[in-house]
Amino acid sequence: MKKKFVVFVTTMLLSGSALAQSHDWSGAYVGAQLGFANVDSNIVGANGDGFIAGIVGGYDWDIGAWVLGLGADLDFANIGLGQTADLEEVWRIKFRGGYKIGRGLAYGTAGYANADTDVLGDDDGYFIGAGYEHLLAPNFSVGGEVLYHEFDNFNSTPADIDATTVQVRGTFRF
Repeated sequence: MKKKFVVFVTTMLLSGSALAQSHDWSGAYVGAQLGFANVDSNIVGANGDGFIAGIVGGYDWDIGAWVLGLGADLDFANIGLGQTADLEEVWRIKFRGGYKIGRGLAYGTAGYANADTDVLGDDDGYFIGAGYEHLLAPNFSVGGEVLYHEFDNFNSTPADIDATTVQVRGTFRF
């Protein structure tokens, strides 16, 4: 009985490992995302939070157990930063790298970000973060992502703006 159990567990582990690596993540994707942003500033009263929503797109390269990707996304918002301004858009150019876990992908991401407001103009910055994406079907995935953004001396003013976003997304892969 003990030997049969060991054979069964070994077979399951080996077949699970084969299934974990069987999906090829290579290819383009497009989708939509919805989430929440918390924006902080060094200017008194110029903080805010609210919902964000946007579109995503990119391309992934599957290299065995690992996936590398390049993407872009654009989020729309209407987050009041006190009486100073409203954050209206954030767009990003993203690099990501992750490890396949079954039908999922755990990844880290970083890149360039640009934030646009209604009266303060826009500013360039960077972001770092992490996420997880899971294949529900061969061509459709859902996932979540947490990103930290930093914009120093926003639009050449002494304003430093930091934003943390938490989002869920759905993507069609082709």
